[in-house]
Amino acid sequence: MRAAPACQVQLLRFGVWRTAVCAVTALGIASLAAWVSTRELPVDTLLFVAAAAATSAMFAVAASLIRCPAKNLRWDGRAWHLGFATAEPSVGDISVAIDLGSWMLLRFTEMRTGARSRVIWLPLQRRGLEPQWHALRCAVYSPRQRIGDDDSMNH
Repeated sequence: MRAAPACQVQLLRFGVWRTAVCAVTALGIASLAAWVSTRELPVDTLLFVAAAAATSAMFAVAASLIRCPAKNLRWDGRAWHLGFATAEPSVGDISVAIDLGSWMLLRFTEMRTGARSRVIWLPLQRRGLEPQWHALRCAVYSPRQRIGDDDSMNH
């Protein structure tokens, strides 16, 4: 099996992801408001406090998901490398969680020795990556050689 050729992309655009997070948050808050509005009057204080807490939690989760710092994602033919502007790139593996054709959600699992692996979710959209999109998709779906396997065993 041959791996896809090396490729590198800079992840800067997250418009689809941010729109989806805002839409799901708005739907969640609207559902909660509709549920509370169907309760008999007067609304119980405990119900009001729970609804307010749930709304605050939804806003907090949405705020944490909307923040997407720029990242560099690189496939070298053997492993994936994910780098942020302020840190050394991490080596890891990628799996596809959602693929909608022009939008993907990838799961980057950092390879650490002796420590628990960290997972970073990467929302990718075709817009802004048009020239590299096909190569990136090929690399994401290409067969991977396990780290530590010898190249001579594959010939």
